[in-house]
Amino acid sequence: MEDSKMKKHVTVVGAIQIGFGVLGLIAAIAAFFALNFARTQVGNDEVAGGVLRLLSISVPLLIGFLSTLGLVGGIGLFTYQPWARYLVIVVSALGCLNIPIGTLKGVYALWVLLQDDTIKLFEKR
Repeated sequence: MEDSKMKKHVTVVGAIQIGFGVLGLIAAIAAFFALNFARTQVGNDEVAGGVLRLLSISVPLLIGFLSTLGLVGGIGLFTYQPWARYLVIVVSALGCLNIPIGTLKGVYALWVLLQDDTIKLFEKR
């Protein structure tokens, strides 16, 4: 493939990473509020309250962390930063576990970022 086609693909991958990063941050905030609301509804049940307390912290942090990495990586792809390519490869590989949408965008991003023409594109910078 020629460079211009791979530039378009890299731009699409960057836009997808930014879009899903923003959606992920919104989802992390929503999960935080929903789980904290659920914790207030369990009453005096200590076990359920403890589990919900753990979930209300860990789930939003995990979603927010991965979304932030995708967002930063997507922004870096627009400027063809070599570190952004590696970051998005890792985020995309982890995203493949999120069936079916994460798998689709992860496989596409991996396909784009592991092409020889894309590697040459990032080495030029």
